[in-house]
Amino acid sequence: MNIRQIAGENLKVRLGENPYPGRGVVLGVDETGERLVQVYWIMGRSQNSRNRVFETDGTSVWTEAADPALVKDPRLIIYNAVRELKGVFIVSNGDQTDTVYQTLLHGGTFEQALATRAYEPDAPNYTPRITGVFDVRLGRRLAKLNVLRRSAHSDATDRLYWQYETLPAGAGYCITTYMGDGNPLPPFGGEPYAVPIVGGLGCIANTIWNALDEDNKVSLCAKWIDPLTFESELVVLNKYEKKKA
Repeated sequence: MNIRQIAGENLKVRLGENPYPGRGVVLGVDETGERLVQVYWIMGRSQNSRNRVFETDGTSVWTEAADPALVKDPRLIIYNAVRELKGVFIVSNGDQTDTVYQTLLHGGTFEQALATRAYEPDAPNYTPRITGVFDVRLGRRLAKLNVLRRSAHSDATDRLYWQYETLPAGAGYCITTYMGDGNPLPPFGGEPYAVPIVGGLGCIANTIWNALDEDNKVSLCAKWIDPLTFESELVVLNKYEKKKA
């Protein structure tokens, strides 16, 4: 099978037939080969996790409570998910988005930023932190993915990094927090896998959104990036509506 066939099969099986991949990050390239694409989604099993929406100013994306009165513990569910510096585009499933942003702003690297962080302290799941960046500052299209996962043998952190200098047009590489449902939830393992990046930005967003479990999906955003001008465009999908004050 070619990469697009593999991506389509992964969408069907690894996402569509998976009730709970958890949160997910995708870095890819659209069909034209000209625009970079970031996708991020959140899912939830508990009321606290489901009580969220994505908000955006057109450049950044952050989580907010759909109903503030129902929030029990905001520490791991309210955060900046998507941010950008000139030529660097960050996406993550937690407040490490800000760690990467601040480290890069002061001359550090993606790897240095994440060396200061570990998996989430939400026993017994110990949710992995998943992070991706596009770095196009030097005229290259570097795509970097990271998973910070609790070791299977101790409380130490497994630090998994992948770097891609080229990505196939019409596909993106995906990492998720979990491999599926369970108690505790099984953390992501193996390599990032291809999913389709097909059509316009709305189509890209809806293709992945529609593959996610209807009961557990919460919000998704997709971002187009022009690597030459650094201009970007965002689409946000929310299952729940924000309660008016």
